[in-house]
Amino acid sequence: MRIAVMGAGGVGGYLGAKLARGGHDVTLIARGEHLEALRRRGLRISGAESLEVSGLQATDRPAEIGTVDTVLFCVKLYDTQAAAELIRPLLGQDTFVVTVQNGV
Repeated sequence: MRIAVMGAGGVGGYLGAKLARGGHDVTLIARGEHLEALRRRGLRISGAESLEVSGLQATDRPAEIGTVDTVLFCVKLYDTQAAAELIRPLLGQDTFVVTVQNGV
């Protein structure tokens, strides 16, 4: 399954890592220093469960990904409108959008 994760912070990063480890084609959408760190070092999560995933695709240009099967929408409330506009190129007739937002 092709999955795009809009917002690769704590929630999106964790879900993206688990899905990638499960064999799905996952692309994380991030920006700035966070994007550069993902590209250089991969994704590392430490805590009750530690995860390390290298080779994850990451971009700040959702339009380059193309249509996906599922979009995980994991942005903060104040970024919702702008992020919703950015994911339009990812959406096909059968694409699912799953919102996983804290603070909503």
